[in-house]
Amino acid sequence: MYIILLGAPGAGKGTQAVMLAEKLKLTQVASGDLFRQALAQDTALGKKARAYMEKGQLVPDEITIQMVLERLAAPDVKNGAILDGFPRNIEQAQALDKALKLQSKAIDGVVYIKVTEGELLKRLSGRWICRHCQAPYHEVDSPPKVKGKCDRCGGELYQRPDDNVATVKKRLEVYFKETSPLIDYYNRAGKLREVNGEGSTDEINQRIAAALHQGDGVWASS
Repeated sequence: MYIILLGAPGAGKGTQAVMLAEKLKLTQVASGDLFRQALAQDTALGKKARAYMEKGQLVPDEITIQMVLERLAAPDVKNGAILDGFPRNIEQAQALDKALKLQSKAIDGVVYIKVTEGELLKRLSGRWICRHCQAPYHEVDSPPKVKGKCDRCGGELYQRPDDNVATVKKRLEVYFKETSPLIDYYNRAGKLREVNGEGSTDEINQRIAAALHQGDGVWASS
């Protein structure tokens, strides 16, 4: 069984992918983790990716696709996978479909975790980090006892450039521009299920489980 989780930055798809993989006894395949491992192990693909990342450029689709397909060929993925962070665009989705078809396999379902832009901005732009111990905080969900100071060590809290409102808005703009066609692609294929991504982690997980049991075929038997 191959299931894709789609969701904007801050939608919580990584957390849900872990929970879903455990529940369905499948392997979680996260593209972000694959990049980090390839870089750390200095693999051939890692070296290619690093050359682009060091220049501040996006890693080309062909490198990302090859990295994910190599992972899907590993023995521990023989029963299927929960794909998190891949595909991100139509080209990646088509390459994935083509590769699976050669093995007489296919994507069984796609879950889109939908969260409003306002909620995403709140989740992403409210994050602060301790300069000393790196403890994370959030202005709304987990604020420090004293504003600007770490509860653990008293260190100064700072906001990473990626977490300010302007940067977050740009990240979301890029994501939705890339992903809207992807959502249409899987919707036309009859594989898309949309769930409300706002609420507690357990509530969202229950919605995903319910979505997986809708309809016929593999969805119903999952």
